[in-house]
Amino acid sequence: MTPMELMARIEAAATLLEPVIRRTPVVGSRVLSERVGHPVWLKCENLQRTGSFKPRGAYNRIANLAPAERARGVVAASAGNHAQGVAWSATSLGIDSTVFMPVGAALPKLVATRAYGATVYQVGDTVDQCLSAAKEFAERTGATLVHPFDHLDIVAGQATVGLEILDQLPDVGTVLVPTGGGGLLAGVAAVLQRLRPEVRVIGVQAAEAAAWPASLAAGKPIALEQMSTMADGIAVGLPGEVPFEHVVKCAPTIVTVDEDALSRALLLCMERAKLIVEPAGAAGVAALMSCAAEELALDGPVCAILSGGNIDPLLLTRVIGHGLSAAGRYLAARITISDRPGSLSRLLSELSRTGASVLDVAHSRTFPWLAIDEVEVLLTLETRGPAHREEVLTALADAGYLVRVQD
Repeated sequence: MTPMELMARIEAAATLLEPVIRRTPVVGSRVLSERVGHPVWLKCENLQRTGSFKPRGAYNRIANLAPAERARGVVAASAGNHAQGVAWSATSLGIDSTVFMPVGAALPKLVATRAYGATVYQVGDTVDQCLSAAKEFAERTGATLVHPFDHLDIVAGQATVGLEILDQLPDVGTVLVPTGGGGLLAGVAAVLQRLRPEVRVIGVQAAEAAAWPASLAAGKPIALEQMSTMADGIAVGLPGEVPFEHVVKCAPTIVTVDEDALSRALLLCMERAKLIVEPAGAAGVAALMSCAAEELALDGPVCAILSGGNIDPLLLTRVIGHGLSAAGRYLAARITISDRPGSLSRLLSELSRTGASVLDVAHSRTFPWLAIDEVEVLLTLETRGPAHREEVLTALADAGYLVRVQD
């Protein structure tokens, strides 16, 4: 398909979606602007229907089915966001939907998918296993498989995010796109290459689930042997054939971010922008916070797409704790003190002088490395950032305490 033909398909998707899909806002971020030296805007697809950009592609794909295909229903496989997008889209169009989700799928995503009208089956531990079950279901029943990223209608639907960005930020110079299977990256990159080829596009992957760098180097999609990341929305081990074809033509830059960066980005979105974003959705922000300026090579006003906000409250609690620790605002340390009256009081007095807040105290006399007259205290402290954290550690060392920091 030529770029002109793809653009015509994207424009048709925009017309189709305009009455049903929210035009999500872009909001400025002063803290990120100051950090990178460019105006930074956040494209809030976490505020989209079902909480992510996914309904754009799902609705466009399902709405373009022939009447006979609609009568047989649709089937999908997903851990959450695509599942909800397919369920909502199918129900809105009066079509039956079936979704296969992993056994360990987050309860809120499972409940929401059913609430949007899908019949849900839980199989296997991974989305790949669910996809196999969905393909078997499609072959057996005649239902149409709605792939999360590997179809032109999906790419065209996701590309409407790019059209909105150009309309809302006409002078945008750089766009950061959370990247998994590649549907959103391919769509946004195709729009920008056609309409504003000077705009820099950066795909952002979780470092522990980064299939694109090796795939682009090989000239074809290459499967990862394993993945391990909290960013389940972009944890895709094999780029899609359709997105890959268009990404190669657009040649965006791909960067990766680690788990600490994802945690800190989620925390920043919540604290400073007042936006709930899932780890995958915060990948672009994580890149702005952690990647070297030379690697990003930002140009002009910057837009980071917040691709989704569907996060399990239990995971959110853990990620917030991880993010606080990564940002130097938590300090967990084991400190050996004398097992004599007043020793703990003196330690806490020393901490009081540093301005650290003690959140938890536990002590033990049973560790084998302790002498008979020693006790080990595990302290959890709240600090005001990396500099204050180092001040606390220095003060404890200067006071003669042996401190072992817990990761």
